[in-house]
Amino acid sequence: MTVNWSSYRRARRRSRQAWGILAAAAVSALAGLFWFFTAGQFALAEPAVSGPTEAAVFDPAWMKPVEPVHPVPQGAALAALEGLAVKGRAAASDYSREAFGQAWQDVDRNGCDTRNDILRRDLTAVVMTEGSKCRVAAGSFQEPYTAQFVDFRRGSESSRAVQIDHVVALSDAWQKGAQALAAGERQRLANDPLNLIAADGPANQQKGAGDAATWLPKNKSIRCHYVARQISVKAAYGLWVTAAEKDAMKRVLGSCPGQQTVAAR
Repeated sequence: MTVNWSSYRRARRRSRQAWGILAAAAVSALAGLFWFFTAGQFALAEPAVSGPTEAAVFDPAWMKPVEPVHPVPQGAALAALEGLAVKGRAAASDYSREAFGQAWQDVDRNGCDTRNDILRRDLTAVVMTEGSKCRVAAGSFQEPYTAQFVDFRRGSESSRAVQIDHVVALSDAWQKGAQALAAGERQRLANDPLNLIAADGPANQQKGAGDAATWLPKNKSIRCHYVARQISVKAAYGLWVTAAEKDAMKRVLGSCPGQQTVAAR
């Protein structure tokens, strides 16, 4: 029998190419499965919500600056975290909301109270109460802590669904240095847009006075910004962190080492 060596070599070459393609496809499939079972299933399950951005902290068109005690350090949030003192909690037994002044004052003196300023900043399709340049009647937004779409309608019951969260809870601030601040400085801390985010009412209630060691947003895609914002607030008002809180912050920022601090610009 005569063997056609040229055809045989071509067949062998095509066979090797086919096996190479199959091997590459298998490697790609395995890599895809590895990604899915390690991180991908969480990425696919969570909406891509970045939450409030640095630009959203302050709108110079209708807001005026609230000067913190110290400038927010620029650069990596991890570096700013290393600049915070680490101490234990002070007693909370003497905490009083009144120590931070009357709720929702017009600290920036733009003619509108802080709650309405933050609603106007964070909501979209905002509708103002007839005859008012400040009072927000309705709006909607993709809430940052849960990533759910929420409609806001002013009313005794419906307003509770959207609350204004202190990113660094005032009770937490009291236990970590705010006692030493002057009354006016505490008032600015409570009304500084840097420390305020419109949020889901039940999520805000669940958070309570928790710090990063005890509570983080359910929406994982906001956590880097959220922790960076807490660090920025604590640096701006000379507050400290506990060891457990610092460890929790470092774990979050470990997934986003390039995360920057947040400041009103």
